[in-house]
Amino acid sequence: MATSFLQVDKLTKSYGDRMLFEDVTFGVSEGDKIGIIAKNGTGKSTLLNIIAGKESPDSGEIIFRNGLRVGILDQTPVFGQNTTVMDYCLDVRHDFHDDDEARDYADRCRQLLSQLGINDTGASIATLSGGQAKRVALAKVILSEPELIILDEPTNHLDIAVIEWLENWLKRSRVTLLMVTHDRYFLDRVTNKIIEIDQRQIFTYDGNYDYYLRRRRERIEALTSELAKVKNTLRKEQEWMRRQPQARAGKAKYRIDAFYDLKSRSRVNLTEENVALNVKSSYIGSKIFEAEGVSKKFGDKVILDDFTYTFSRYEKLGIIGHNGAGKSTFIKMLQGLVPVDSGAWNVGETVKFGYYSQEGIAFDDNKRVIDAITDIADDIVVNGDCRYSPMQFLTHFLFSPADQQKYIHTLSGGERARLHLASVLMQSPNFLILDEPTNDLDIVTLGILEDYLRGFKGCLIVVSHDRFFLDNIVDHLFVFEGDGVIRDFPGNYTDYREYTEERRKLSEPKKAQEQPKEKPRNNRESSNKMTFKERKEFETLTEEIDSLTAEKAELEAAFNSGEVVDDILGKSARYEEIKAILDEKELRWLELSEKS
Repeated sequence: MATSFLQVDKLTKSYGDRMLFEDVTFGVSEGDKIGIIAKNGTGKSTLLNIIAGKESPDSGEIIFRNGLRVGILDQTPVFGQNTTVMDYCLDVRHDFHDDDEARDYADRCRQLLSQLGINDTGASIATLSGGQAKRVALAKVILSEPELIILDEPTNHLDIAVIEWLENWLKRSRVTLLMVTHDRYFLDRVTNKIIEIDQRQIFTYDGNYDYYLRRRRERIEALTSELAKVKNTLRKEQEWMRRQPQARAGKAKYRIDAFYDLKSRSRVNLTEENVALNVKSSYIGSKIFEAEGVSKKFGDKVILDDFTYTFSRYEKLGIIGHNGAGKSTFIKMLQGLVPVDSGAWNVGETVKFGYYSQEGIAFDDNKRVIDAITDIADDIVVNGDCRYSPMQFLTHFLFSPADQQKYIHTLSGGERARLHLASVLMQSPNFLILDEPTNDLDIVTLGILEDYLRGFKGCLIVVSHDRFFLDNIVDHLFVFEGDGVIRDFPGNYTDYREYTEERRKLSEPKKAQEQPKEKPRNNRESSNKMTFKERKEFETLTEEIDSLTAEKAELEAAFNSGEVVDDILGKSARYEEIKAILDEKELRWLELSEKS
């Protein structure tokens, strides 16, 4: 029987007259990898905050196993002032027995940070981007060697390479997991249990996200069938209640009680409220958008280098690349928000941009939701002839009349995202530019947005780390490889991943492909202590990773130098080979490092 790590017992939480969940009970056992799913505003993050001790429930209790090591990654980590990356990570432990142990731990910190793309360990955290800071916080959680790890939207602000690294680490690690995420591929590949918050209750599904979708559909169908039977019986009982006023006084009390129970059960609302994206684009002409020899750099950092491209009507383009490669700068440049160094953008006369920015709109937090829309327009015309008042339009984005009177500073991240989306689409753009649109939208709203974008009669550019979203939307990709290099790949993200994996395999030395399979370990080797052989392997891996990391850094420096690189094809192939080998060795290093 699995060891119980955490028990949630009869937990209830409300804000004013708004009930989030009531009498919720569930357990987390050793080995569970649980994903929590719910619509925005129904209590996902609140539940995690209560479990983490950051909020108090109205009633109920949280019981952890004595001595359990718990690591928590907040959705937006908070750091101390003037803290360096290394000091922040080293703060996890102070129980070193000697200097050698402290040095070994510092080396482990540097190795892990390097795997997460953080090489300047002396940098102040205050100078890091949101994505870099999130990776540092993630490193600190992993270094604390938790038995239970709690993650709130761990993929937000991470690039795809780091998301896939974390995905692989969680799959291979023995750590128990409780997380909230909207990343559907991440859920499908990591979790073995899903907890859904719905109708103020929780429903548990023993499987991954794909299994959850199937079983949830079955649950809703069964509830719908049962509700129909309840309502049919209720109609008959209502007739009896009307016909038998005298008989109700005595012997039929049980039937009267049953009637009121039926009446209560019939009030269950299985209708799912969803965002209604019925806004069409305005007409877009044949001339869309052209880039002619556009170049841009900041100091020595090259964003674009003589970039030329012609956008076509109804094109759906995805943009991917590591954090800092210039993706957000690129889409700001093509709208004229950031000036070019040279070259020109030629925009068609009919083009009408709609920009959903990663930073969001600078709403006045002291205004009400309805005011944010009326400030843009008092009369909203969509699809050419459909007119809405701001209040009517907001109801399509799940803002009830009461919600529209809320002050913006009280909104959740998901509610702000919906308000931002409404403010963009109300203007009927025909060239949509979406910068990380999936960060704060729930899974249901994401599905509806995907349906809308697939049928969108205009141009679309989407910057996203959400692989599922990219697979469902885009026709081709711009891959930002750094140093101003942009590869145009014909296909979606999964197509691109398969292509790069095939290239990696072809570039592997034949000897590496023919290595014999590792022999099964005996019982002694499978214990939680390193064997002598594993200790030697760990030391060798550390040296190899250092050497490969240094070689990778040298190649990156050559690529970023702006000078002509001899044998560029050979060096590029070696660079891809090094990345693949590092991934393999770093995963093995992590596996061994968990043994003490």
